[in-house]
Parts: sequence; C-alpha cells; structure tokens
Amino acid sequence: MKRVTVHVNQIGLVVKNNAVTRMLAAGKYWLGFGEKVDIYDLSGPFQTVHDIDVLLQVDGFREFVEVVEVADTELCIMYVNNNFHQALSAGRHMFWKGLKDYRFQIEDISTIEIAPTVNRQLLDKQNLVNYVRHFKLEPSEKGLLFVNGAYIKTLDPGTYYWWKNAATIAVNKVDMRVIAMEISGQEILTKDKVQIRVNFSVNYQVNDIVKALLENKEYEKQLYTLMQLVLRRYIGQMTLDELMESKAEIAKYVIEGTAKEVETLGLVLRNGGVKDIILPGDVRDIMNQVLVAEKRAQANIITRREETASTRSLLNTAKLMEENTMLFKLKEMEYVEKIAEKINNISVSGNGQILDQLKQLFAK
Repeated sequence: MKRVTVHVNQIGLVVKNNAVTRMLAAGKYWLGFGEKVDIYDLSGPFQTVHDIDVLLQVDGFREFVEVVEVADTELCIMYVNNNFHQALSAGRHMFWKGLKDYRFQIEDISTIEIAPTVNRQLLDKQNLVNYVRHFKLEPSEKGLLFVNGAYIKTLDPGTYYWWKNAATIAVNKVDMRVIAMEISGQEILTKDKVQIRVNFSVNYQVNDIVKALLENKEYEKQLYTLMQLVLRRYIGQMTLDELMESKAEIAKYVIEGTAKEVETLGLVLRNGGVKDIILPGDVRDIMNQVLVAEKRAQANIITRREETASTRSLLNTAKLMEENTMLFKLKEMEYVEKIAEKINNISVSGNGQILDQLKQLFAK
C-alpha cells in the first residue's frame, strides 16, 4: 500500500499494468498493489503518454477535460477567460478543466468568406494569420475578385480578409485616378510629303473597371495604339502649312474621334494636346528664312508708312507757312533759337537784309 496526495491544482491518473484504471481529484488516496499514479498540473497543457481514445473510456475522465473535435474543413477559435488564446486546426484537442474558463468557436473554412461572427480585430493576430488571406485596396484603387479563375465581384477601397484554403484567390486592381499618357516621337508623313515628329499627351481615367480589366487585355497598350492611329490619320491628310495653322485642333479631333473606342476600353479621355511638332533640319531652316523674309517685309512696310506720314506732315506744314507769313516768321525764329543754343559764333553769307535781321535778334 502507498499513500499519495493530489493537490487542488492537480489531477491524478491511476495506472496498473500500463493501463489507466481511475481518476483521482484533489485529496489523499491509498494505492493498491501494482498501482502507480501520474500527476498532472491543471494549469499546464494536456500532455500524456496514454492513448487518448482509451482515456476517454475511463469512467469520470471526461469530467476533467474539455474535448474539441475540429473537422478538416473547420477552424476553432479558442478563448481562455473570454480572451483570444489560439486557433485550433483540424483534429482532436483536449484541455484540463478546473482552473480556466474555455470557450470554443467553430468556423467553416471550406469557403473563402469569413462569417460576421468572427471578430475582425482577431484576423491580424499571430496565431490566426496563418489561416487568413488579406488584401488591401488603397483609396484611389478598385479591384476585381477572382476565385479559382472565375470573376466574383468588384471590390471597393478597403481591406479584405478570406479564409486560407484550397481555393485560389486573385485580385486585379487598377488606379482610378486621372493618368497621363505620353505618345512621344511619332514620325508622320504629311500630305505634302514632309516627315515630321509629333509628341502628344493625353490624360485618361478608368471609369468601368470590368471593361478595362475583364473585357480587355492591357488596355493601356490598346489606348496607346489607338492614339497613334488617330494622330497618323489626321496629320496624314493635312499639308505642313495647314497643320501649323491648326495645331490646336489636333487634340479636339483626337479626343472626339476616339470617344467610342475609348469607351469600349472602360476609359474616358479628360484632355490632351500636342506638346511638340519637330520638323526636319532642312525644312526648319527654310521656314526660318521665310519667317525672316516676312519680318523684313513687314519692317519695310512700316518704314515706308512712317516716311509717307512724315512727308505728308511736312507738306501740310509747308502749305500752312506759305499761306501765313506770321507762321513762317515764327518757324524761322524757332530754328534760329535752336541754332543759338548749339553754337557761339555764326557766319552768314547772303544779302544784307538777313544779316541785319540776325543783328537785331541777338542785340542786347
């Protein structure tokens, strides 16, 4: 006979011939011949060398343990004293009763959707993160959800969580803001066989994500090609002079002429315009010469116009002086005054009348 003591926070398994025969709660007991006792701490995890299925057949064993059965398509969220503790995967899990309050929440993970009963704040916990997939869309983004290759729905900005299982999940996202596209270095032949290089810029925005991502492949490349073709078609039917005179009309033609095609891409054009029209070197030199000649001609016209106006003014002045002797005298005195301001000595050649007049003008 042997006496053993089982404390309050302990449980005892009496073993005889390598088999568990009974359970011992807190207290003092006598063991029979060939019996021994295995003492377990109720505050620790359930660990034993004995077969679980055999233990469950022992009378009173179930009163001391919590048994949780988790199927292959399930996940168990375990709470200890109303606080999240861990996630239990498929299998049988056992915990000692007595010291802690356990609560188990079984969730079906055969589908990707997470039930509203699951607290979203727990999905980022370290013990749960291995069972959850999450995807974040920024405020300027939208996305398309594909499950096993099939389109499911459109996702608005936000953070999404799905169960991690055998299903394949993909999210194709797109930026919904206005985006600038540069169509640069387009070498185009005009109607009069002048090869020019055009740089064009357009601003576009995705307004139908399903058309852009689901119904079209690489919508950016398609838009780029469409802009190229329209530019070539418009410029190719114009001469160089016509093109230089109507540069502002190019953007209007391109935007209005591609509205329907752009709509099928799920896009909308906001604005656009020609940044540069680059001419060949020899054509540029010729145009510069033409420009210089035009400016010179304009300058000559202006000079002739001013000369004509000046001559006409002199003629009008001469007529007035011819008709008015006093005005002639005043004009004569004005010129004499100007001469007197510039020089000190005057030599006059002429008849005595002019000399007498000058003497009278300058006499004290």
